[in-house]
Amino acid sequence: MGDIEAPANNRSQQTAFRSLLPSKEFISSRKGQLLIGEVVTSFISFVCFAASTAAAFVTAPFIEFLAALFLLFAYSTKFNERFKGFHWPLMDFLRCVSASIIFFIISIIAVSKYPDGASKAAGVFGFIGTIIFALDFYFIFNELANFLKGGDSSGEPPNTQDNDSDSDSD
Repeated sequence: MGDIEAPANNRSQQTAFRSLLPSKEFISSRKGQLLIGEVVTSFISFVCFAASTAAAFVTAPFIEFLAALFLLFAYSTKFNERFKGFHWPLMDFLRCVSASIIFFIISIIAVSKYPDGASKAAGVFGFIGTIIFALDFYFIFNELANFLKGGDSSGEPPNTQDNDSDSDSD
């Protein structure tokens, strides 16, 4: 009887694990790819800063890694649609703007003032992260601007996760 219950228990564990993973549709969207890029570059930058003499800057990439990971989870599981307490696109926009500014500043400092290779690598990945975060806030800004220009009375901006196609709202 234990043999019959084990596969059913294993299937439920696999189902529970798969519910935590982002959906394939979201991963293939522009927003999904940007968030994955933010998570990866923030984590690599965090590891490089932790291994370098510029370890004082380790907090910023770690916080941005956690924030990007949370939003990846929230957008992929549609948590943002169930929890209406925040204005998600505006929160995401502010996160991206602050992250791109902070990554740019700490990357310049890491590359120019610290001689070790790990600091240089952290700076390079910080610059890559700056570009990814800047692209993300550029796309979010355009979506919010189009929403405000359109005067949509629904009170909801366009969904920021599935914008691979151009809209003809003129």
